[in-house]
Amino acid sequence: MAGLYLHIPFCKQACHYCDFHFSTSLGRKPQVIEALLREMELRQDYLGGAGLSTIYFGGGTPSLLTETELLRLFEEIYRRFEVAPDAEITLEANPDDLTPAKLRELAASPVNRLSIGLQSFHEPHLRLMNRAHSAEESRRSVLAAQDAGLDNISIDLIYGVPNAENGHGIWQYDLEQALALQVPHLSCYALTVEPQTVFGRQLRKGQFRPAPEEFVAREFEMLLEASRAAGYEQYEISNFARPGHYSRHNSSYWQGTPYLGLGPSAHSFDGRSRQYTVASNAQYVQGLLERHELPATREELSPTDRANEYLMTSLRTAQGCSLAHLRQLGVDLAASRAAYLRQLQHDGWAEVTPDLLRLTDRGKLLADQITLELFLEAPDS
Repeated sequence: MAGLYLHIPFCKQACHYCDFHFSTSLGRKPQVIEALLREMELRQDYLGGAGLSTIYFGGGTPSLLTETELLRLFEEIYRRFEVAPDAEITLEANPDDLTPAKLRELAASPVNRLSIGLQSFHEPHLRLMNRAHSAEESRRSVLAAQDAGLDNISIDLIYGVPNAENGHGIWQYDLEQALALQVPHLSCYALTVEPQTVFGRQLRKGQFRPAPEEFVAREFEMLLEASRAAGYEQYEISNFARPGHYSRHNSSYWQGTPYLGLGPSAHSFDGRSRQYTVASNAQYVQGLLERHELPATREELSPTDRANEYLMTSLRTAQGCSLAHLRQLGVDLAASRAAYLRQLQHDGWAEVTPDLLRLTDRGKLLADQITLELFLEAPDS
């Protein structure tokens, strides 16, 4: 089985931390929907006939889709692909979109999982990040979704927000509020400052100062402590779930399962290559509706590429990196990086066995740095 991702590139307003492709102008939305339907037709064979076990509407803000638009997309998906009866079907939503009418529409649709972008229950932090919803809407949207029968819910939270006045009190409050909602899944991300975001531009002008690394690390530790006490399993560095509620779609990315990505800026993977669609609504629409071709680039993956991708994703998961799997890819990491692996184990950053490399809680704080250190160079480099 495989996965399907649809990128809906529209938002009401630009969040100051967001580095994804989106537009705050909705005027081109009908054309993008038509182009998505056309792309689905052109690429229905990309997965080689594999059925879909997961479908994921991401963005952007997929909850901006009207009921008619969403059902048109579903009609085409079910016409073009074999969808498993128990497929996990996720839609990302913002709290301010989840009105009673919208929730009734979603409950009557094939969507069976909501990913709600709360980010915080603290009003000043929401304003700092330029979120479109209020702290009260954060809480109310989850309760309303649960009342509508959409109880398979993931909520997004952001920690490491600069806050010199209250220390870690706001993050503690966010965690308490989130856990009180009894949702089965949490996705929690450290605030990062990307160059092309509002925060990135403010940083260059001296108008924004990120939280110190020690501050962010302590809030990550608080997250681990609180989530475990509440019965959540950390199955990936940023993802926590009650047993049986791991995100099947995101897990398939980390496990190297093929998937088809539709929409501007979407990525696809067929096991041997990756494809990247242009991150421009105008070029996407023109390519598909005027030239009848997909504006995208393709990258063939070498054995080294595949090994590095596996390292990058597997080290973020609770299962860790299978050294046996790397050997199947032609890489004997235990032999080539023996000294570094011994250092990781000695310093308490990782657990190492003959067949497994897994980061400890301390190591997870340095996951990116450790991964870069382990990355392999191509044979001809």
